[in-house]
Formats: sequence, structure tokens, C-alpha cells
Amino acid sequence: MPITTVRRIFLRNIAINMNIGVHAFEKQAPQRVIVNVDLYVSLKKTTPRADELTEVLDYDFVRETITDIVSKGHIQLQETLCDELVNRLLQHDLVLGARVSTEKPDVYDDCEGVGVEVFATRARAVPSSD
Repeated sequence: MPITTVRRIFLRNIAINMNIGVHAFEKQAPQRVIVNVDLYVSLKKTTPRADELTEVLDYDFVRETITDIVSKGHIQLQETLCDELVNRLLQHDLVLGARVSTEKPDVYDDCEGVGVEVFATRARAVPSSD
């Protein structure tokens, strides 16, 4: 059975202010949302030989994807945000799998945050030995 060795690329605790939520008070002003992303890419395809950014997955891709989704307007559910992020991140040719979590840290006084997490992998027609 072929084995794929992966590299994990991550961005931790990206703090964004965005319009999110289903309650009336949540629709009045942006809320703070914390986003975490793990991307899994082929180690073989992302091992730099010339120490150049073009040989790896650029972190800016993740930040730009988040910014683009958030800029489109109000999102009701964290589930919708997570699903859209995972789907968009998996469209990158190098990404084999993605884990995205979102957290609203200011919802309840008695807990650190409420959130959602999604993990997905790209379907592969033929296994490879990357």
C-alpha cells in the first residue's frame, strides 16, 4: 500500500473582527473570531531544493482566503465559515487535507470560547507514493 508523507503547515490564533451570528445583537456589530488552520501537504512536493518560496505553500494563501470569505458579508453560523474555509483551502493543488477551527471568545462569561472544527481531505482517484 502506497504511503503519503505529509508536512503540516499551520496558522495559529488568527484574530479577526467579523459579522457573524444568528442573534439580533450579533448582527449589530462585528465580533472577534479566532481562526486556526492546519494544512497537510505532500512532503515530497514541498521540500525546497533552492530555499525559494515558490517551492512551498505560501502562508499568504491562507490569510487571503480568510480575508476574502469574511469580506463577503455577514455569516450566520460558524459551521458555514468553517465549511467554506476548508472547501476553499482544499482547492489549492498542494493541499491534501485541512483542519479549520473557529472560536468566538466573547460569547459567554463563564467559558473561554465557543467554536467549531472541521477536518477534511481531498478525495484521490489513485493513491500515490508522495
